[in-house]
Amino acid sequence: MADKRVLIVDDDRDIVEAIKFSLKLENIESIEAYDGEEALSKAQKENPDLILLDIMLPKFNGYAVCTKLKYNDLYTNIPIIMLTAKAQEDDKAFAKQTRADEYVTKPFDMDKLISLVKEYLNKSNYRPR
Repeated sequence: MADKRVLIVDDDRDIVEAIKFSLKLENIESIEAYDGEEALSKAQKENPDLILLDIMLPKFNGYAVCTKLKYNDLYTNIPIIMLTAKAQEDDKAFAKQTRADEYVTKPFDMDKLISLVKEYLNKSNYRPR
């Protein structure tokens, strides 16, 4: 999967680094963003194969980022996995409205997250480059 890139979006740098390390072990390249504005910019410039997206972010929240990407024909096919501490059913329902592909709550099992990422990367028909 050396040709695959994942955009990791979280304002917690420790989480970003832990995911980045785990992806690197699987030969998956990663790009980082630490707020919603940076996430949108990098998604549009870098065309990642998948996005791991926190909800509670500075500038734009993850719901706004997901909506802006999923309702844009250029980015709608990028799988987005919400990765968040928000575990209420209302939060999950709202994520579904934004067209998020998956919803994973923190704390999460890293092995399961990486397996989910690989599953989406293997089946993704999105080819930005």
